[in-house]
Amino acid sequence: MKSLQVLKDVFGYTTFRPGQEKVIDLVLKGENVLAVMPTGAGKSMCYQIPALVNSGLTLVISPLISLMKDQIDSLKQNGINAAALNSATPQEEVNPILRQAYEGKIKLLYVTPERLAMDYFRYQLNFLDISLVAVDEAHCISQWGHDFRPAYRQIMDGVKSIKSNPNILALTATATPSVQKDIAEQLQIPNKNYVITSFARPNLSFKVVDNPKNTNLYLLDYIKKHPNESGIIYASTRKHVEELTDYLAQNGILTASYHAGLSNEERSDVQDAFQFDKVQVIVATNAFGMGIDKRNVRFVIHANSTPNLESYYQEAGRAGRDGERCEGIMIYHPKDIRLYRWFIEQSDLADEYQKIQYQKLAMITKYVNTTECLQQFIVSYFGQRCEPCGKCSNCLGTFIEKDITSESKSIISTIYELDGRFGKTVVADVVSGANNQRMREIDAAHLRHYGSLKIGKSRVINLINYLISHNYLQLTDSQYPVVHVTNLGWDVLDNKKRVTQKISKKIEKLSQTYNQIPKEENDLFVRLKEVRLDLAKKQGIPAFYIFSDKSLREMALQKPKTQAEFLNISGVGQAKLKSYGQIMLAAIKNYLKEDAD
Repeated sequence: MKSLQVLKDVFGYTTFRPGQEKVIDLVLKGENVLAVMPTGAGKSMCYQIPALVNSGLTLVISPLISLMKDQIDSLKQNGINAAALNSATPQEEVNPILRQAYEGKIKLLYVTPERLAMDYFRYQLNFLDISLVAVDEAHCISQWGHDFRPAYRQIMDGVKSIKSNPNILALTATATPSVQKDIAEQLQIPNKNYVITSFARPNLSFKVVDNPKNTNLYLLDYIKKHPNESGIIYASTRKHVEELTDYLAQNGILTASYHAGLSNEERSDVQDAFQFDKVQVIVATNAFGMGIDKRNVRFVIHANSTPNLESYYQEAGRAGRDGERCEGIMIYHPKDIRLYRWFIEQSDLADEYQKIQYQKLAMITKYVNTTECLQQFIVSYFGQRCEPCGKCSNCLGTFIEKDITSESKSIISTIYELDGRFGKTVVADVVSGANNQRMREIDAAHLRHYGSLKIGKSRVINLINYLISHNYLQLTDSQYPVVHVTNLGWDVLDNKKRVTQKISKKIEKLSQTYNQIPKEENDLFVRLKEVRLDLAKKQGIPAFYIFSDKSLREMALQKPKTQAEFLNISGVGQAKLKSYGQIMLAAIKNYLKEDAD
């Protein structure tokens, strides 16, 4: 069976998404491949389709048990047999699963990297005809990445021990060029076999909210304006998660907490409640991570900024996996950066790795201060270019241009007077004329530019951050970063360049028209959602495993009357036609009859 035929018959799609066909073709030729695609771009199909085309078994290395479970449940809805071996698998079930794999009854076997590192398990794998090893979340292999996991560094040893000599497919959504190179070197992937699609997410609107007076009130107001939409709120500490959850619950929002302090059973219960729409919002630390496959999340809000852009993009990317419009919002507080810096300082990381984390943290400061398209900024960070998205808070903002050359000169001159020996706080104290112990220690009052700006310390720090984000200044990559002047900054001091700042005048309401169906079709869409929910409850699975909202929208628009027409709906394959075709067709027929009456 050819890959395109599998795509249509099994998964119900007529065309591949960008990059999928190239990856699949290389994999089927027995090549080692690196696939870098954004969240929601269909990475899983890049190994699921070869698994159905190949005669042998596909071994999938996956970091989280919950992620394996979601993948297996979803595959079963498409009539595909798969299984997992992890720490949650009872010992008496291990050998029967391996026997099913040996007999060809299982096409995909999911395992953790830790299990692949076990000598006895490697011995057992040699009885299986393994044609492909797919390494999911491959950025975990790289010390340059944001989710480094030591067991991933042993994957290649495990693959080499397999007698059937399978090829490797490494997949990730968030890898900078340096991380891509590290993955490829570790897994012996040639440069010609990199398949990197655009990092842009057309359905995801980004927004930065700068230091609101009351974050809790902002969150509550936002959720109330999106009453029927699922969302995730990320907070940096367990304490903050609990406080936010209590606040939202007291104000009538169906919500739950998720963090590493909960037991495995509690975390599983919270995940299930979210998957089955029993709660609208999850408030979580980054422990609520890669294992989340709820496709109809409409918003992801970071109540604190993140320690790096990779984490932010991956977490924000958990919104809109179904391709529908969604929003990713970062609420920025300067104290967040100080907290993350403290986390790095207290870690046991090697000096070189700490330096990398400081660099990543500095990029967050640039992100929240940029006036360019937010999607462009992120895509550029990952080494690509894209057109302005037209819907982020910067693209939709109305700005006035202000000349800040004079203020910039004062800051740059102060850094020069201080001989580039101090960080942002000391520079801001000097420029704003602070009178504290540190100022007395360095005899700041005798400096020429002491107190030269009468605008308050916080405003000075904002200006410094702006100058850093626009490359007039730079921070050293160290535990206590020092501010230095760049060549561009010296040009300002030498009157060769002026500095202007775009200041937001107002933010227009983000467009809510993306992928909406015509109003007259909405009643049928709602009816089909009710039928889908009833089917999901009977099986005890999340509703979107049966059909995505996108598929239901197509049904509401096209109103199929026959099985052949139903099979033309995106996301409807043979297994779903057999399981749900008659039920959905009957619901559409009844609706049309009622509407005619």
